[in-house]
Amino acid sequence: MKHIVYISRAVRPLSDRDLEELLTQSRRDNARNGVTGVLFYSHGNIAQLFEGEPAIADALFERIARDGRHSHVHKLIDRPIAARSFTGWSMAFHPLEPAGFATLEGFFLPHHVPALPESLSIADAMLVELVRLAVFGADPAQPPQAAPPVQLGS
Repeated sequence: MKHIVYISRAVRPLSDRDLEELLTQSRRDNARNGVTGVLFYSHGNIAQLFEGEPAIADALFERIARDGRHSHVHKLIDRPIAARSFTGWSMAFHPLEPAGFATLEGFFLPHHVPALPESLSIADAMLVELVRLAVFGADPAQPPQAAPPVQLGS
């Protein structure tokens, strides 16, 4: 077994409907391939941890890296694991239509993200938490703010 963590940017913002379709497709494909994990999405920021057999996980990452829905795909972790940390597929995101959010099975709001599993190493848990902060910001109830522009020279 191994797990891979990556971050990327969506080439266009994903609607709640897009995310629901992505989750449906991912559940089907992941169940068929024995892949589990968690996906974070907020305003174009994507982070994912997935786990499975090495050949399957490597092939999945290659497909993700070539997927035209992503840009700036950066692999952060790629290492063997003794056991799965995420036994179910979940997706956390800032909903665009909060009124309809409650009906979406398998999604959770950023401020309801469960504690990271104890099966993650301390280093991996810290990195996943940093990725979650990068996607959702320090206050997960609010969308992340763009960094102010850097001014060079005087």
